[in-house]
Amino acid sequence: MPGQFGAPKPQNDGIPKPKKLREVPGYLARRIKGFLSRLFYIVTLVWEASPAILFLLAFLCLLDGLLPIGGAYIAKFLLDEIAGLISEGLTATGSLATDLFVRLRPVLLLFLLEFLYLFLRRILTRVNTTANTIAGELVVHHIKMKIIGKAKTVDQRSFDDPVFYEKLENANREAGHRPISILNSTFHVISAIIGAVSFVAVLLTLNPWAPLIIVLASIPGAVVNYHFRNSSFRYLRRHSKERRQMDYYSSVMTNKDHAKEIRLHGLGDTFTEKYEGVFRKYFAGLKRLTLREGIISVLVGLVSILANSLLFVYVAYTVIYHGGRIGDYSLYTGALNSITSYVTTIITSTATIYEGTLFIENMIDFMREPVTIVPSVAEPRIPEKGGAHTLELRGVCFRYPGSDHDVIHDVDLTLKSGESVVLVGLNGAGKTTLLKLMMRLYDPTAGVILLDGHDLREYDTDALYDLYGIIFQDFGKYAETVRENIRFGDIRRPYREEEIVRAAEQGNADEFIGRLKKGYDTPLTRMFEEDGIELSGGQWQKLSIARAFYKQSDILIMDEPTAALDAIAEQEVFSEFQQLSAGKISVFVSHRLSSATTAGQIVVLEGGRVIEQGTHRELMARGGRYSVLFTTQAQHYIAER
Repeated sequence: MPGQFGAPKPQNDGIPKPKKLREVPGYLARRIKGFLSRLFYIVTLVWEASPAILFLLAFLCLLDGLLPIGGAYIAKFLLDEIAGLISEGLTATGSLATDLFVRLRPVLLLFLLEFLYLFLRRILTRVNTTANTIAGELVVHHIKMKIIGKAKTVDQRSFDDPVFYEKLENANREAGHRPISILNSTFHVISAIIGAVSFVAVLLTLNPWAPLIIVLASIPGAVVNYHFRNSSFRYLRRHSKERRQMDYYSSVMTNKDHAKEIRLHGLGDTFTEKYEGVFRKYFAGLKRLTLREGIISVLVGLVSILANSLLFVYVAYTVIYHGGRIGDYSLYTGALNSITSYVTTIITSTATIYEGTLFIENMIDFMREPVTIVPSVAEPRIPEKGGAHTLELRGVCFRYPGSDHDVIHDVDLTLKSGESVVLVGLNGAGKTTLLKLMMRLYDPTAGVILLDGHDLREYDTDALYDLYGIIFQDFGKYAETVRENIRFGDIRRPYREEEIVRAAEQGNADEFIGRLKKGYDTPLTRMFEEDGIELSGGQWQKLSIARAFYKQSDILIMDEPTAALDAIAEQEVFSEFQQLSAGKISVFVSHRLSSATTAGQIVVLEGGRVIEQGTHRELMARGGRYSVLFTTQAQHYIAER
């Protein structure tokens, strides 16, 4: 029985398959509708990037389809004229020279037309290449901007979802080059259809069955092509994990941040073997699929070759025994070759288009990623900046997408301006998650968070975020100058050099900045600039603190802001925080509990729950969890002395 004893069930890679014959028409209709919808989306992308380029490519496509028939007739008439001259045996002697020149004029005119035709083809090819290069850059830029624009609005919860990451990876990898490639293939199909129709009209004067035979002989190849394009897409989709693993192992081996550990721990061979192991598994299936396609395509191609050969014989017979001319043979065999070539182009290009539109579905999926962190009311509230605030959590619970258990449980907490709050707890207690809920990077799965008495979800998100000054554990390290790294704390704020310097002083970063050769103009990291500076972890952290100080915020959120600092530097920064947070809501997370002793309120988290709350003195007197943590840490420091 299917599925019994753990037997795997057949996979369909998310592609529906008809179960009954009567379902086939509806199934095909859905597939065709989906294909046309994706193709229209691609054309829309190119139109958005540059309407002029789209019109130019369409015009070039029309010329590309019509020119070959003109070239074929020029060749036919030229051959006929040359054959006539040969049969007459004219020579340029004596009085016949003038007559010969008159007879040669049609040939010379045809040679001139042939030259103009070849010249026009060359110009068309060059213009097409130039237009495609320009179009490719414009479309890639436009799509990258769409992806970046979407990424700006996507919820934080999406970045915690592996499925979303796969969509993002696929969109970045495929969407850049696929649209222009698909559009080119589409225009190739259109020009091939125009050219094929022109040459079919020529063959109809010979035998109306000839074009039909060519088309029928091409059908098996078309079926094979479409089958393997679909199989290729399904294989790549099914093995997306292996491709991401190869990218990961490759990036680990080439990432400067990992280079030291890999060399010291001798991990180079380990990761190389992991990469090769995944590649062998991935490549084995792809190789089988490619070889099978190649063999079957060659066998099926014999049918088309046989049909063409028989038609060539028929053309020769007709020309010889029915009073044809050498130009007719050239025209008809050229028509046969051209139709065969066009049919092949139509089959391969439409298969490429079909495969490409399947891949572009990755971008469509990414662009459809829902955004839920939006105002819950039609006219969002705008919080008053620069005034006093109250932030209240009532029965707040939260679980990550796809998880079956809460990481935050029934949290009740009130924070007011002028009051500093320190969150304490072991790793995994839920401190960072709680901070993200306070900032509305996530919405609670239960309960409510109120800002000044109103649901946080009622506020305009940009205006809400403008209230916060934030330092995360994984703060940004931007490959820009020192000055820009500080300004990124509030890029909308009018630039004043003295405020940049003041923020650096408050973050205890001015001392090391003063030692840099270019000071605040020093480029950070060597990613782009040869004279770039690689800062230490502590220096980067001081810079991130300066960034938070630079922003004139009403609510300060600090998640382990001094983890890379020594005890003296931490105390200096914390003193600055206390001055800066005067009259503001200040929430501080630190594993060094000495920072909590002067806080107005200490909140102890364990397993996502608030288990204790109070001042340092109150909690120490209570002898609970905080007292144990503080005493243990203090004893550790004493023992080190």
